[in-house]
Amino acid sequence: MRYIPAYVLTQASLLSIASASPAPTAFANNVAPPDPVITPSPVEHSPSPIVGRDILSDVNSDVGNVLSDLGSGLPSWVASGVPNFFQGFPTGDAVVSSLGLDSSDLKALPTNVLNIDPYANWTNSGWNVRFHGNVYKQPNTSVSKLNDLADIFLVNTSISDLPKSQQAQARNLTAEIFVVQQPKVAVNTIHLKPAASQGSSGQPGGGGSSNTTGGTQDVTLPYNTTVEGDFDAFVPIKSNGLTAGNETSAIQRLDTHVEGASIGNSTAYLVPPTGLTIISDIDDILRVTKIYQPEQGLLNSFARPFTPWENMPGIYRNWSISLPDTHFHYLTTTPEQVTRNYMEFIYANYPGGSFDTRPLNFSDVSATLSIRKFLLQKIFETFPERKFVLVADTSNSDAMRDYPKMATDFPNQVQCIFLRNTSATDSGDKFPYDTSGFKGINQSKYMFFLNSADLTNLDIANGHCYNQSIPQNLTFGYQGLPLGAGHTPTSVNGSANHTGSASGLLTKESAGAQGLLAFVAAMLTATLMF
Repeated sequence: MRYIPAYVLTQASLLSIASASPAPTAFANNVAPPDPVITPSPVEHSPSPIVGRDILSDVNSDVGNVLSDLGSGLPSWVASGVPNFFQGFPTGDAVVSSLGLDSSDLKALPTNVLNIDPYANWTNSGWNVRFHGNVYKQPNTSVSKLNDLADIFLVNTSISDLPKSQQAQARNLTAEIFVVQQPKVAVNTIHLKPAASQGSSGQPGGGGSSNTTGGTQDVTLPYNTTVEGDFDAFVPIKSNGLTAGNETSAIQRLDTHVEGASIGNSTAYLVPPTGLTIISDIDDILRVTKIYQPEQGLLNSFARPFTPWENMPGIYRNWSISLPDTHFHYLTTTPEQVTRNYMEFIYANYPGGSFDTRPLNFSDVSATLSIRKFLLQKIFETFPERKFVLVADTSNSDAMRDYPKMATDFPNQVQCIFLRNTSATDSGDKFPYDTSGFKGINQSKYMFFLNSADLTNLDIANGHCYNQSIPQNLTFGYQGLPLGAGHTPTSVNGSANHTGSASGLLTKESAGAQGLLAFVAAMLTATLMF
């Protein structure tokens, strides 16, 4: 009998309700390092408290009470959105165990570096680049073993049933997941030089980019990696011909390469203190994921080619032209292990930009529990004079909570909020979403939209973010709760509520108790087995 990890069984149970050249090793550091931390940006800031939500503990506590809840609503974690099936990946010792590696096998493996595209800010002391990523070893896993491991994630199908191209993608992504992170090691020297164009857009250089002529140098990170192999630190760099941040409005770019790592490349974006930054989620807004249908979401993420949603590449290309000197930042809470797939997709379809994904380790517990808010606050506080446009979709519960909170906490920095209403455009999205955070926010600052074309003819530069041809009819609270709970859906095209032309929201008749009871049965089975 094949062993199925608990984290996969939990993912599978969601389907009841939703259908759900070798590089040298890193230099050793014989001096005991300080505890690894994610360094703050070199600006003054006082982060506000973060209230975290533990989905797994919510599930465990709700299983025993859910039958009595049928008359009044859903368990809290369901009402808050869909649990991310891209969670709970094995790391470190769990990977060593899964692949049957011994210490000699591990020692012989080359060391690789995931070097995530960073942003840099300007202070009176000069430019500071936020280098972040992960140091790991990639085991030599056989095709047959990768097939077995991929089958764990491909719920209700097998890798042998997929087309050859999709089999290859599934194996590649599985191999990216089953890596061995390298704890408490020094990251090799990082080489910097002026960058060429990165990413597609309507402008040379990928949009908002100047002709970078300086910056060539080598830098060393101040800390060793964390216990999960992560590194994240702002590092001052020398000017060496770079333009000062207070003398330009354009983005300067530097190629960054970790010494000895064949795939340790990235592009650093040197962002001036003032200007416009577009912070964009990726799943179900820039690419078709269907995260709210776990079975389809898994196939779209593990096997099928990443596909843009509607004409969002055209929208972003137009923004890169019509909004000069714009900085694009892609923030997704997808775990670090699959970052490269997302970066390659963005490079092929959207303007180049800096990246944030879900790190494997934090010294800040609250950041672990509320990662999107942590990363949003970090970039807002790093650039206190910049304006931000926030883009996501309604199936993303943390964006629905954190985006309006940023508008409240940083009212002079949030320029626009754009949210695709997935429940109104995809009948497969049967999960509620909460609009209560938008109460009190000026309608001109946000818009719930149906199609990518709704984002045309907006005056974003001047903060006019609402296309008045797209009715909102917004009520503030949970939308589309089953069993009559929450606010009644309103049949208004483009509304934040459900539209009359699709059947995306749960109702008493369409899903209600039947789907919920099926889910509870699956969760009880998983709980009893483990």
